[in-house]
Amino acid sequence: MSTDNDKTQEAEELQVIAERRAFLKRLAAAALVAVGSGWAALAPPKWPLSLRDPDGERGKPEVAVFRLPENGFVVQSSAVLPVMGIAHGADVDRAVRAAVDVIGGISRFVQTGDIVVIKPNVAFERAAVLGATTNPDVLKALIHLVREAGAREVRVADNPIESPESCFLRSGIRQAAIDAGARVYLPTPADFDTLHVPGAKWIENWPFFRNPFRDADKVIGVAPVKDHNLCGASMTTKNWYGLLGGRRNQFHQDIHGIIADLALMMRPTFVLLDGIRVLFRSGPTGGSLADVYEANTIVASTDSLAADAFGWENLLSRKGQDLPAYFEKAASKGLGNPQWRSVMHKEVQVG
Repeated sequence: MSTDNDKTQEAEELQVIAERRAFLKRLAAAALVAVGSGWAALAPPKWPLSLRDPDGERGKPEVAVFRLPENGFVVQSSAVLPVMGIAHGADVDRAVRAAVDVIGGISRFVQTGDIVVIKPNVAFERAAVLGATTNPDVLKALIHLVREAGAREVRVADNPIESPESCFLRSGIRQAAIDAGARVYLPTPADFDTLHVPGAKWIENWPFFRNPFRDADKVIGVAPVKDHNLCGASMTTKNWYGLLGGRRNQFHQDIHGIIADLALMMRPTFVLLDGIRVLFRSGPTGGSLADVYEANTIVASTDSLAADAFGWENLLSRKGQDLPAYFEKAASKGLGNPQWRSVMHKEVQVG
């Protein structure tokens, strides 16, 4: 028969065993933590749970990104309407309207209540007559058309290379937009967010002038025809460069690649190629009236590459010269047809 002393001794032995087990568990846990910490500290950067960050990239906070609508801002295509309308005439209002009418009229593209973003080229502090920026009379005529179609709001936006305030003022774009009833968006650092462009080489994730595009229904680009010392020509496709932020000058190392990326980034409702005055040399900045001639031509198109190819051949007078490389790069991604004669088009004369 066990005594009280035996029971007490047995209880003490069980307590010792329990404490030993708890100690061993703590010791094992500490060992695992030590091994894990050693792994995390020493494992190569790309291995699971590694904490190594030799170049600082892993330590950067994750950046939130957004995407534009999957199909851009395009409207339904038509099997019977021309892809491109070409209007010749010195009357800017009539030329803009006639070119847009050829491709279906403004009511095909803008409906009552739409918020419409218009992107002119305001890159430089130049007077309109020098041809380095969008003609303010063309912009004004386009805004009038869009408002006539019932747009709820028209926004005019660009991120110029030079001072935004000075560029918008000197080019006449600011006053033209205000006079026509549009709202002007000048860029500030808070207006940019990171845009994700699937398939882009240079701007897969890049700062984008987002603020004017919030809740936008339609987007129209309106760009001058001008020579460019790096890529041969700056027209409607190159125009979207003005929506990028960040250190975009680095893209000059592959100017044709970035323009192809721009065609992937922005799929507009339609574009206007402003050939009222053409900067045929000394582009993209110009600076002399001797570098400009009056072509009095407006092209409206749902295919930017077709419009630009027409401008290259007929407005910059480069017929017989190979198209700049960005045309083929963009066309290979299904972003347009640079063989402008093969797309349905129509030319009209408005006097």
